Order: sequence, then structure tokens, then C-alpha cells
Amino acid sequence: MHELSIATELYSSLRAEVDGRGGGRIVEAKIVVGELSAIEPRLLHFAWEAVVEDGPDRGAALDIEWRPVVQRCTECGVVEASESNAWLRLCPQCAEPLQLEGGRELDVVSLAFDEASANEEA
Repeated sequence: MHELSIATELYSSLRAEVDGRGGGRIVEAKIVVGELSAIEPRLLHFAWEAVVEDGPDRGAALDIEWRPVVQRCTECGVVEASESNAWLRLCPQCAEPLQLEGGRELDVVSLAFDEASANEEA
């Protein structure tokens, strides 16, 4: 489960960002995960909970927005939706290769933290 290492690295990066802004408790992180990123959102969420459970950010929420990939035919303009984990390589209408657009995201969209908790710790 590589989601654990991703959750650990994500948490470390976010913790460093909060500490660089004066500290505080992480309340919520919102991220975008693309369908082609090889990350299972459910497993990432579970791993996140394990990473933050015993630390200063216990209970911090991870909100994951799923971004599907779009398969587009450049010849006939047909956009085909893919079935989960099934990728068409050729357009079913004209047999031209399909282009894949998006779906590779792994981005932090926002980070909410409680600055007041930094003052309570001091």
C-alpha cells in the first residue's frame, strides 16, 4: 500500500507549511487526486487517519476530490467515458487513437489550520 508513504509525505509537507507560518493544528487539507495517479482515494484517506492519529493534528480531515481522466478522439470529436480501470486506446467510432486528458493530478488545493492552538502550546 504505497498510499501510506504518500500520506506520510503529504502530512510532513503540510506540517512544515503550518510550522513555517507560525504553527498551529491542522484542521483540514483538501487535495485533488487524478484517476491515472495510481492512488486509491479510500486507501489514502485510511492511511492519512493512521498518520495523524497519535500526533498534534489528531482528527485532521483529508478531503479528497477525485478527477477522472477524459478520453478524446481528435478525429471525430467523440468523448468516451471509461469504465473503471478500463482504457480504450482506439475510438470506437473511427478507430483513431484516443488522447487522454487530465487524471494525473495529485495537488493540494487548500490547507486549514488553527493558529490559536499554536499560542496555547507556547
